Amino acid sequence: MDIRQLRYFIAIVEEGKISAAANRLHMSQPPLSQQLRAMEEELGSRLVERGGKVLEMTEAGKALYKYALQMTQLMEEAKLEVKEVGNGVNGRLTIGINTFSVDNLPDILHRFKELYPRVTYKIQQNESSHLCKLVEERIVELAIIRLPLELEHFSVLHLHTEPFYYITSAQRPPYEQEVVSLADIQASPLVLPSTEGLGVHYSILESFSRHQLQPNLIGECSDIPLLLDLVTSEFADSIVPETVLRRHPGYPIHAYEITGNGLSTSVGLIWNKHHYLSKAAQNFIDLLKERNC
Repeated sequence: MDIRQLRYFIAIVEEGKISAAANRLHMSQPPLSQQLRAMEEELGSRLVERGGKVLEMTEAGKALYKYALQMTQLMEEAKLEVKEVGNGVNGRLTIGINTFSVDNLPDILHRFKELYPRVTYKIQQNESSHLCKLVEERIVELAIIRLPLELEHFSVLHLHTEPFYYITSAQRPPYEQEVVSLADIQASPLVLPSTEGLGVHYSILESFSRHQLQPNLIGECSDIPLLLDLVTSEFADSIVPETVLRRHPGYPIHAYEITGNGLSTSVGLIWNKHHYLSKAAQNFIDLLKERNC
């Protein structure tokens, strides 16, 4: 078998019909059927069941399909790596960004553009857990996420750790002190950023629980401008990472750092440690490492 036959088999499996696979491959149906029979004869196993309207994989076919995907992906990665050896000037940087993780990304990308002016960009924004899936599925190579998350399959470059702030409307009298504890604010009506079970939301609730405190939660809101509008209007108070305040200045709010509770959040850059990284991605990692030194 060769890589061409593996691509034929992938098309047959994914289309479910020889005719549809032949159309996808821009070839006629008889030669494709011959290639399938040749693979089955070489392997000594039936790969698909031909009864019914749609072809069904046998157990042998399922095993071959799994390895065919891996081998064709490795072939594409090998081609890409060979083309990019010693280059890095050309290429594409694909990166995912957590909804509110980085406030200085424009400065970082501006510096990267100065170093590699011919690189193009694909930037996607989403929740950290979804960004991990995008990296695992190779939709993006890199992602800047908030921790903690399960990162067994990823390499991680820690970028920074930042405190949380308790925010209230500026229409309310300010606290006398500039810092507060979780005990001070547990009775306040809170709308938390992010979504239950994810990143920031989890970190906040875990910290309350660790100190045996029960917060007065009335909701959650992953849209940060809307969340800040709700706080401004005295609908509720909130707890947000420092980055939110830096990225959204000008809101009429009071902000108090939460101290003495171990409540902080870490931000990191991740990539799939089992796959080849493009030269553009490697150069971006190197740039962040230099900035962190």
